[in-house]
Amino acid sequence: MRLRQAMGVTTGAAIGLATLLAGCQATGGRDVVYQTSTIDALLSGVYDGPLTCGQLKEHGDIGLGTFEALDGEMVVVDATVYRIDSAGRVQAVPDAVRTPFAVVTPFEADQSCELIGPMDYTPLAAELDRRLPSANLIYAVRITGRFDRVLTRSVPRQKRPYPPLTEVVKGQPTFELRGVTGTMVGFRFPAYAGSLNVPGWHLHFVDAGRQLGGHVLELTAREVRVELDVCDGLRVSLPRSDGFLHADLAPRSADEMHQVEK
Repeated sequence: MRLRQAMGVTTGAAIGLATLLAGCQATGGRDVVYQTSTIDALLSGVYDGPLTCGQLKEHGDIGLGTFEALDGEMVVVDATVYRIDSAGRVQAVPDAVRTPFAVVTPFEADQSCELIGPMDYTPLAAELDRRLPSANLIYAVRITGRFDRVLTRSVPRQKRPYPPLTEVVKGQPTFELRGVTGTMVGFRFPAYAGSLNVPGWHLHFVDAGRQLGGHVLELTAREVRVELDVCDGLRVSLPRSDGFLHADLAPRSADEMHQVEK
């Protein structure tokens, strides 16, 4: 494995991802992350959408989430909202479509580097963690390029009474993508925010042709550009729906979170 930094080239088989962020170029400012609802509400089956995708895009140009009635996975790239349905099909959605849970930010990269792999999800996430200025801020990430493999999932549209998300994902369809180019976007939330969002890295993917994608379960990066935006603000908009107002939003266990994210 070797890394090409944003300014210049690093070579040698012994060079690791440890240098990925060490010599990165400063390219932007601080941003605010906008979120509608909470991950604990989604885990509880609160799938009614208080916000339209048009309203969501007013707050950011990259992000992720889902759609009303849990109708597929959402990925926002370059201010376009895409749905990956339970058959793995990708479609740009109209502004009127609603979302029960989504996270976006107006992305401005503070650090950028290039990685030549192969490198899997776990070591990539661990090295990114190790090079962050603090574990207590929020980070938006955009990873663009070639992947040897991306394993994704989506979820089927649900009917009332809505089941909890842990039940839905037991039958989730998965899609194994090989030799694909595209874009991953996502966020890293700190552990203390676990009732609001997924602690650690959470990524969604859409390929360059906007035909394949989903929630990322596994990956092997081949040649990608990694851009990070350090975010020091968070705005959360809470629904006033009956589902949210009467949901049991007690903190969820790490096991429940692991079931729905991995």
